[in-house]
Amino acid sequence: MAAGLARAGRRARAAGWRRPLGPEETLGLLEASVVHREGAVLALNKPSGLPVLGRPGELSLALLLPALRRRLGLSAELHVVKAPAREYSGLTLLSSCHRATEELQRFFTGARQRGQYPATYRAVTVGVPAEPEGEIRTGLCWQQQGDTAVVVPVAAPGRGSLARKEVKNTLTRYRVLGAAGGCALLQLQPRTEQLPVHLTLLLCPALGDHQHSSRVGRVLGVPFLLPPEPAAPCTQVHGCGGCWLGAQHRPQGPTELLPPLQVLDEALLQRLGLSPQQLQHLPLHIHLQELVLLQGPIRAPPPPHFLRTLQRLGLPGHLEL
Repeated sequence: MAAGLARAGRRARAAGWRRPLGPEETLGLLEASVVHREGAVLALNKPSGLPVLGRPGELSLALLLPALRRRLGLSAELHVVKAPAREYSGLTLLSSCHRATEELQRFFTGARQRGQYPATYRAVTVGVPAEPEGEIRTGLCWQQQGDTAVVVPVAAPGRGSLARKEVKNTLTRYRVLGAAGGCALLQLQPRTEQLPVHLTLLLCPALGDHQHSSRVGRVLGVPFLLPPEPAAPCTQVHGCGGCWLGAQHRPQGPTELLPPLQVLDEALLQRLGLSPQQLQHLPLHIHLQELVLLQGPIRAPPPPHFLRTLQRLGLPGHLEL
């Protein structure tokens, strides 16, 4: 196990994690991030960038659970009941009892069927919604584009595609908690969780969303939605005539590929205290802050980078916890 964790830690560093922590450091962080413990149920505050399952050899929560169980002095294995996506931070619900796990899973399934919203997220967005609160409704399906499968919105899915589960109806309620300088702090309550796509459809992509934000274009400062096919962001450092670095970008050597990057204007970069070169390390600003269980709500504070961004942008930092 120790050798496997060490290999996973080296691969995590090589992959350029937002916070390149090794297995032992990550274990310490998870142990210190426990926010709720009652009977067989345990909740911790997952850092952004940590996947639940991960790829082979990758540092993940599942890989760390046996060691975390020993550190916490638990006799039974821990199981993941509910967790935010890899790039999100926030509440991760664990259980050391199969019966408790099944009961919690039934509770969340029933809540969705009853039209309830047990999960509440916070997100910092580039752009401010036109309405202070509302709903984002759309069908979503997977579409193959070259070697990559992407999530594509379907405005009016047919009954057949829904019945065949080719398209899934999705819904998110949102509320603007504050806005400043063209950015906003949103409260999000999804019935189904495709928040980056929903925020893009709202024309307000999440800060740090390097994957979906390229679908929001602007003409004279007015945002509009681009179709998914031509919206692939520039991934080249050299030899590109139309990337986000614009006229300042000049080829200086052989072509080098980088992950997609979100486009932020110079004024926003200055407010965030970032250089264009540091932009690739900007984490996704989506945080699972609250889960409402049968026994009541549990909450987790946003991570330091999230709170630092709120302060730099002049957004409300006194989030209710």
